[in-house]
Amino acid sequence: MSEERLQELKNELVYLQTVREKEVSQQIKEAMSFGDLTENSEYDDAKTEQGRLYAKIAEIKNLVENAEIVKVSEKTDIVGMGRKVTVRDLERKEDLTYEIVGSQEANPAMNRISDDSPFGRGLIDRKKGETVEIEAPVGVLKFKILNIE
Repeated sequence: MSEERLQELKNELVYLQTVREKEVSQQIKEAMSFGDLTENSEYDDAKTEQGRLYAKIAEIKNLVENAEIVKVSEKTDIVGMGRKVTVRDLERKEDLTYEIVGSQEANPAMNRISDDSPFGRGLIDRKKGETVEIEAPVGVLKFKILNIE
C-alpha cells in the first residue's frame, strides 16, 4: 500500500481506539443502567457493537503491522504503482483514466484499480502506445495506452 494509505489506517486506528471505544463503552454503561441484562436489547446491541469495534481494530492493526509500502515507480514511461494511466477502449472508442494502486486502496468507482486486478496486471510494465489485451468475463478487451503520469 502507499504511505498515504498506511497513514490513513493509522489515523483510523487511533480514532477507533480512543473516541469510538469510549463511545461504545458509554453505550454499554447506559444500557446496564436500564436494569435486568437478560432482557435488555440496548445492552445486547451495545455489546454487539463492541465486538464489531474490536474486530475492526484487530483487522486494522494487522494491516498496519504487515503493511508493505510500495514506492511509486520512478520510470515515467512505464505503467507502475501510483501512476495514472489513460487508455482508449478500442471497442467503445472511449478514453478512460485509472490510477494503479495497491489492493487496499482500490476503488473502481474512483478509477483507482488494484495492481492485482486482471486489468491492473495487464497494464503493469507496459509503455505508452502499446495495445494490451485483458481477459474479462465478457471476453478479451483491448486497450491502447495513451498516456502515463
